[in-house]
Amino acid sequence: MEYKMKLTDEQKAILDGRDGEVMAKVMQTVVMFGDIFGAEKLVPVTHKDGHLVTSFGIALMKPLFSTMDKLINAGIKTEGKFTVDPRPLDYSNVKCNLLEKLVFHIMYKRQSEYEEQLLKVGLRDKDAFTCTCYLDEVGNIPKKGDVLSWAESSAVVYANSVLGARCNRNSGMLDLFGSIVGYVPYFGLVTDEGRKAKWKVIIKTTKKPEAQVLGSAIGMKVMEDVPYVVGLDKYIGNELNDEAKAYLKDFGAATASNGAVGLYHIDGLTPEAVEYGEKLVLPDAKEYVIDDAELERVYNGYPVMWKKKDAKPALCFIGCPHLTFAQLCKWTEDIERTLAETGRRKVTVRTVMTASPQVKAKFMQTEYYARLIATGVKLSSICPLMYTNNPLTKGKAIITNSNKLRTYSVARYYMDEKILAVLCGKESE
Repeated sequence: MEYKMKLTDEQKAILDGRDGEVMAKVMQTVVMFGDIFGAEKLVPVTHKDGHLVTSFGIALMKPLFSTMDKLINAGIKTEGKFTVDPRPLDYSNVKCNLLEKLVFHIMYKRQSEYEEQLLKVGLRDKDAFTCTCYLDEVGNIPKKGDVLSWAESSAVVYANSVLGARCNRNSGMLDLFGSIVGYVPYFGLVTDEGRKAKWKVIIKTTKKPEAQVLGSAIGMKVMEDVPYVVGLDKYIGNELNDEAKAYLKDFGAATASNGAVGLYHIDGLTPEAVEYGEKLVLPDAKEYVIDDAELERVYNGYPVMWKKKDAKPALCFIGCPHLTFAQLCKWTEDIERTLAETGRRKVTVRTVMTASPQVKAKFMQTEYYARLIATGVKLSSICPLMYTNNPLTKGKAIITNSNKLRTYSVARYYMDEKILAVLCGKESE
């Protein structure tokens, strides 16, 4: 079979079956993927620890399980250890009725089997399930310039933008295959040219924009293009501290889910913007000015997908992507304060906050955990998005502060202030 890209002797040898038929097929898939996007060559993966998007054992995904078995039977593993997106279920902290459990059991009946497969091909450990693998507590942290083989839109955009690593928006299985052969195609966000900005976004708001709404506005405007954002540094500073990283985590997830952004630059803050400044902006770049009115327009444009538009919220998810340790602490303080203002002891809506197993474990060792639980909030490490995939949960009036969850489910988006008011009884909805 003929390929367009230039391959090394080593890569050709793998394709020709030197390391076995299964490895040859893995390499063939990676090469064909590169050819589709016009890649001139393959480049080595320099950060060996991958991140996979496919974390759920949905019974219908038979080709996935079959491919995993072929890899295992051939003795093939990833070069490094990988992390993977969150699990779909947690009955202890996210309660389900018997009918919902039945549907979940049917949907995810191969979950345990699939997790065993993941461990055999290179999953780091049984707690390596999170969409925020790049947090310090989790430890899957690439360096600036590292080439990755990751999937999961919010993880990829964070690695590219905040860490300065290089990765395209891969699909499930391609993330695994690149981690196995140790090469990815050289195109798009892996190249210097592909990382230049086609949009200059100018922030002219009178206050700090809500990260999720700002990211949504930019994502819907630029789609898959790279934006260079100016004017945001006056609100989040010029240091990539924990607060700025948490803001950019949520901002980036919204750009990636409401659009298809895989990389953004924040003037004076993100690594490449600090190094190159507006040299990253292409000469013919378009401009997009964001002021208070524009953010209000975007926010008011979100559809209400509930069957009963004026339903009372039945469930609230906070943490998509997973929350940081500092965010958990702040939410605890904010809920306590707002409850005190309303004279209440517990939240009025069933509320679940989600964080990685590692962040959750750290948080549970502090006084904050008991304080949070005392307000009636539950803490989990599941994927809220996977929970909402159940046809029965689609009928629930779910609220969230996640633009990603809003985009991929029928959940209704509220800004943080509104979420607090609803949860603590200040507003009925």
